[in-house]
Amino acid sequence: MIDAHHHIWRQKDLPWLLGPEQPRIFGPYAAIKRDYPIEEFLTDIEGTGIEKSVYVQANWAPNWAADEVAWVQSEADRTGWPHAIVGYADFTVDDVRLQFDKLKDYPLMRGIRQQLHWHPNPLYRFAPHAGLPADPTVRRNIAHLADYGWSFDLQVFEAQMVDAAGLAESCPDVTFILQHAGMLEDTTPEGWRNWEAGMKRLAKSKNVVCKLSAFGTFIHRNDPAFVAEMVENSVRIFGATRCLYGSNYPIEKLWTSYGDLFAAFRNATAGLSKARQKSIFNDTAARVYRI
Repeated sequence: MIDAHHHIWRQKDLPWLLGPEQPRIFGPYAAIKRDYPIEEFLTDIEGTGIEKSVYVQANWAPNWAADEVAWVQSEADRTGWPHAIVGYADFTVDDVRLQFDKLKDYPLMRGIRQQLHWHPNPLYRFAPHAGLPADPTVRRNIAHLADYGWSFDLQVFEAQMVDAAGLAESCPDVTFILQHAGMLEDTTPEGWRNWEAGMKRLAKSKNVVCKLSAFGTFIHRNDPAFVAEMVENSVRIFGATRCLYGSNYPIEKLWTSYGDLFAAFRNATAGLSKARQKSIFNDTAARVYRI
């Protein structure tokens, strides 16, 4: 089984972990303002059956993007973990390929994430404005990923999903991995309806797959009932062969153990066939991240 979304880090390399604690989308985080080495991750996953993992960029300073990949590759060379790397690049520049070329020789490079999510609530905001998925320069640069054989980890809120679907359609040769099943943060009936409409719009693009991860982000707890609801609806919309599990560890370590988190996902999929469970917990990630 594969964990398709985790981070290891050295505190000194993560600007968002340094200095006074700032408000974050996932709440107070003093407990993780420290090194999180691969050895601790391996201890956390003991007994779960996780055999491979994908590292997703952890917001080092943008000018350190190549250093981040180099360090994670060195950890993989030392320990055998992780098994794939999603790095960072800035797609708003004129030609992103200059950044790609600094990363292309690292054997575990499989994709890029630049977080495009924007929200009216400043606490949930990351991108400078909501329209980056529709920006012609961003779209042109993301299309270049196909030349490198890399995917794009797509992180947007529901209100951005129409533009995000247009982005995916404009780059048919790039695989898009929708982060955190679309970042549902409004759980009112209207919020659920809007999220479902956006998810269905994205699912029309066959080059988009859905990562089932980070369901504690906005509620700051591991809620098995909410995990089950998110999994059920995401799988209904995308199909199991286009869904993959990710832990978002160690962020979720703020409120739960890995064992309890993984148990919530396993219980959420218990009613699915063995083949569909295997797609979610292994095959989709193995295919899109080539591990």
